[in-house]
Amino acid sequence: MVSAPATAPRRPRGRIDKRQAILEAAFDVFAERGYAQALVQEIAERAGVAKPTVYSHFTDKETLFRAALTAVAQSVMETNLVELDRLRSPKKDLRKTLNDVAHHLVRSCCDHRSRSLRWLTYAQVARFPDLIEVVQDYTSLRIAEAMADRLGRLSLAGHLRPCDPATAAEQLLALITGPLETRSRLGTRRLTATEMRTLAEAAVDTFLRAYAAD
Repeated sequence: MVSAPATAPRRPRGRIDKRQAILEAAFDVFAERGYAQALVQEIAERAGVAKPTVYSHFTDKETLFRAALTAVAQSVMETNLVELDRLRSPKKDLRKTLNDVAHHLVRSCCDHRSRSLRWLTYAQVARFPDLIEVVQDYTSLRIAEAMADRLGRLSLAGHLRPCDPATAAEQLLALITGPLETRSRLGTRRLTATEMRTLAEAAVDTFLRAYAAD
């Protein structure tokens, strides 16, 4: 009789893994229930940990809320920064590269995490007035700084006309996010894939009309 192979023992999750699981579960619960209705017990269950474990990582519900939103904001930023790096070497077709980057930024703004992050931040601005600055720093200001750096490099390389990179970045991002907020009804309406692509390409077209090198 051949015995079944022994399964490897399940390795216990480390402290960092548990913390990450708690943060992810917390954001999902806060996004679904709102801050007031979210229960730490439900967050613990979704994270697969005991309720005291949540409190061992985060002293209270307020601390957990801040940490969860900050973690998502940072994750969104990191993903977008990777995409912006494509502008370091646009090769021959600058328009196509800008279109792809703009399209990524539009999709990032429209995805579930980003929409939930905005809703939660705005909804709790009275209780957590400083949190909006943290979220904006990660999701807007640092992206604008990185965009300015990339556009400045493109200008020096002769791909764009001489310009103030910070102003150019601000205007390109405004061309993307302004129509996006209007068409999505402040994030309450889902855009189709075609709408997102069209919006991104229109923003880039207007930008290049103003900043393309002669």
